[in-house]
Amino acid sequence: MSNEAKEFGEQALERMKKEYRDTADFLRRERDELKVRMHLASADARDQWEKLENQWGHFQSKAEHLGKATGESAHEIGEASKLVGEELKEGYRRIRNSLR
Repeated sequence: MSNEAKEFGEQALERMKKEYRDTADFLRRERDELKVRMHLASADARDQWEKLENQWGHFQSKAEHLGKATGESAHEIGEASKLVGEELKEGYRRIRNSLR
């Protein structure tokens, strides 16, 4: 592998990690805010919350793996964490709307 290709791969990995950190920060803020308001939630919203809490744990475990991964495995982990992140965003949005 040429130095240019290696550098490109390292830059792509760093961008992916930054994107993950940004998403994680957003989700953490959403989660913290909703956690405070969950005592007002309906039983359905609380059930949704429990499912999202499981996904949150999965999302966090991806962070550990992404931090250790390189190359193709990092790309696969990054894509999987992106999908879980989007599911969490949508779930938090639904709960937020149900609390209005």
